[in-house]
Amino acid sequence: MRLLVPILGILLSWEGGQALVPPNELQQMSTVGSKYIDAEVENAINGVKQMKSLMDKTSKDHQDILTTLEETKKKKEQAMRLAKETEKKLTEKPEVCNETMLALWEECKPCLKQTCMRFYSKTCRSGSGLVGRQLEEFLNHSSPISIWVDGERIDSLLEEDQHQGRWLEDLEERYSLVEDSVDDLFRESTRAYGHMFPFFRSPFAGGFRGAMHTPGRFRFPVSSSRVVRDTPSFFPLPFRQHGFHHLFQPLFEVTQRMFEGAQKAMERDSQWLEGSPDSVPGGFTTEIRNSSDDRMVCREIRRNSAGCLKMKDKCDKCREILSVDCSQTDPAQGQLREQFEDAVRLAERFTRQYDQLLRTFQEEMLNTSSLLDQLNTQFGWVSRLANLTQNGNSNLQVTTVLSKTPRSKDSSKPADTQVTVQLFDSDPLSLTVPGEIPWDDPKFMEVVADEALRHYKQNTIE
Repeated sequence: MRLLVPILGILLSWEGGQALVPPNELQQMSTVGSKYIDAEVENAINGVKQMKSLMDKTSKDHQDILTTLEETKKKKEQAMRLAKETEKKLTEKPEVCNETMLALWEECKPCLKQTCMRFYSKTCRSGSGLVGRQLEEFLNHSSPISIWVDGERIDSLLEEDQHQGRWLEDLEERYSLVEDSVDDLFRESTRAYGHMFPFFRSPFAGGFRGAMHTPGRFRFPVSSSRVVRDTPSFFPLPFRQHGFHHLFQPLFEVTQRMFEGAQKAMERDSQWLEGSPDSVPGGFTTEIRNSSDDRMVCREIRRNSAGCLKMKDKCDKCREILSVDCSQTDPAQGQLREQFEDAVRLAERFTRQYDQLLRTFQEEMLNTSSLLDQLNTQFGWVSRLANLTQNGNSNLQVTTVLSKTPRSKDSSKPADTQVTVQLFDSDPLSLTVPGEIPWDDPKFMEVVADEALRHYKQNTIE
């Protein structure tokens, strides 16, 4: 009598359907479906292994780039030190090397003052009278050496160095997030494999510990002022919503816009300094200048009249000072000038090389993160199984199989079959299998398992 009750329960009609399969057959179907699921789990774990291998290769490339960056930075700093030292020696010796330079300077000063004040009165809001007096006093106590040396190139290099430092810090933080997240996924997937297949050898060659620790791994030192972020566990909300690629795509776009903006600014400044067909009387173009740049120049001129020296290219006599040769009249000064020029050119070359390395690093991580996203979408779901509590011996449990009442009047068409299953720790799921596939066909459970796994993956990444 006790055995009769569950059998009668299975044979009862339910929502227009009739039970087809007895309990022993349900268990056999669960076993068949679980074998399919097991194969998909192993496939996913091998996919995670691909992600880890890709990240290991990227880590090696990353270390190579960091090593080259460090070497380039040292060479750049060495060239900058030499340039500063020679600049200091030149400026500490204010006397001119010949009368030609002095004569040019006397003609340069009024043009420089006029050019600067015309710009200031046209662009800046107030204070032109005070600025004019300060500028005149500055020029009367200055030496043409201040133009001859052209120290603005050093200032530009120092500004670029600060920008590159911030850029590298940002890249390193984003890289660390990706690397730590892939490590977490690898760790959780290894736990899942050990939990589900305890009697089989791990598919991760060399074991988890060997794969996780790369000899010689190091991180590029970053500023202590930066806040160190907590290492996220795998599948934090930002990764579920946006993925690895999202970390680098905005940075890449910002960098591209920055370079394009810098190029346009250089072209605009060059056009303004050299004149253009649209210039108004006095050499000023009618092109609308960037208001934030203008405000910065106004503040700079108010704080320090030396800012007007940046307009020397608007005056012929000022430009001629740059080409004065002191090698005959004052060989020591001429030699210092040559050393300064060589050091600045070398620093500029290493700055461009450092910049290109950063762009290479960023582009490689953009490509790598895109590939990681594709692999993660396909295989990352397996990490959720690390904390799985299994019920019974099957990962896929088939609880009911019901023949649905045909909706059409065509009695020759077989009725669809409704299957209720539970996969891993998910809630019971009802699936419909086309009536053309009978429940005793081997393909039946493959369709059920595949559809159940598809739903499970969807719920994992949402």
